[in-house]
Amino acid sequence: MNLISQILTVNRILVDVPLATRDAVFDCVGDLFARDYNLAKKQVVSALAQRESMGSTGLGQGVAIPHGRIKGLKQTLGVFVRTPAPIEFAAPDGAPVNMIFVMLVPEQANESHLRLLSELAQMFSNRAFRERLCEAEGAEATWSLFESWNPNATNERSPSL
Repeated sequence: MNLISQILTVNRILVDVPLATRDAVFDCVGDLFARDYNLAKKQVVSALAQRESMGSTGLGQGVAIPHGRIKGLKQTLGVFVRTPAPIEFAAPDGAPVNMIFVMLVPEQANESHLRLLSELAQMFSNRAFRERLCEAEGAEATWSLFESWNPNATNERSPSL
């Protein structure tokens, strides 16, 4: 089992949600965490925006990985959002993104946070994986891709962005 499938659930996969801006994504995710985890929406949005102010979390190739530290959070949580139209995210390649993996981590999570970011970068650096994510129909099909991804499989460790 990969690390990402341990922090993501089918209920936290939002496919083809019509969001037009980075702030709209943060607002949507804030609503989800407020509703499902009793986190303060303002705290979630603020943590994500604060991290983004230090530099874009856009990776390029249509992918961004915004993340933030949340005081009092007991476990790392992830949400995957795929938008029907790409949105501006200040990615290094200048291209907008439509695949956004949002991660909230406990305030003191350091090593585990870095391992998760590393695995996400590895996962999203694989062109075939990104293409399958774009084509997946619905949250369950998308979840299946995340769940079955193997960080040790040779064919899934492609550096091809």
